Amino acid sequence: MSKEFEIAREFEVDATPEQVWDAFTSGTGGWLWPMEAPEPREGGTGPFGSDVTVWDPPHRYTNRVENVEGISEQTLNQLDYTIEPRDEGRRAWVRYVHSGIFVDDWDNQYDGASKHTDFYLHTLRQYLTHFAGRPVTAFATFDGPEASKAPDAFAAVGRALGVTEDTPAGTRVTVQGADAVVDFRNPYFIGLRTDDALIRFFGRNHWGAPVGVSVHDFAPDADAKADETAWQGWLNGVFSRP
Repeated sequence: MSKEFEIAREFEVDATPEQVWDAFTSGTGGWLWPMEAPEPREGGTGPFGSDVTVWDPPHRYTNRVENVEGISEQTLNQLDYTIEPRDEGRRAWVRYVHSGIFVDDWDNQYDGASKHTDFYLHTLRQYLTHFAGRPVTAFATFDGPEASKAPDAFAAVGRALGVTEDTPAGTRVTVQGADAVVDFRNPYFIGLRTDDALIRFFGRNHWGAPVGVSVHDFAPDADAKADETAWQGWLNGVFSRP
């Protein structure tokens, strides 16, 4: 049965309103995934066929799409971003609201969307704090094999990374021959940050899907295919071990 939902979050970040606005509207893949930038006007076309219903840089941006293409469980999707300056414009306060209509399996859909929102917005803050102004030179995202749908699959990923459920943020680990900082860890998600990349691990097995990985690479010579090949091989290897 169709039912409306709303997921709202507020936070402050050490970035200017203009930097936050650029992160929300440029579509480069610095914190979410690459997408077409919105047409910069009210009434313009936004990402994924949405309509820009509010355009007031760098304060407010809203896009809305009905009959969401490719997502049978959702018929309406709206994203609303409000940005206000703090500390004479050196910092920003942000309110993010994701709303719409889920058609089926409402509780599971809402739980997944809510938990993903927290992780995506954390990644946004990591991007603004550590990589603002650096272009994303390579972005890769992919899923694990069928075995990564198992209930204990994400725990296996954590063990392979050397990251337990109680590993605190700020812990340093070595993965794929690179030093990394654990910037996020809970039973559903793991975030690693290197000097040149944000590497995100998604425990989507909790919602019946494979474990996912995304790599946001800011190195000047980064190669998305090389990133995908390396990390896909690593992830497949986690689930091929006896």
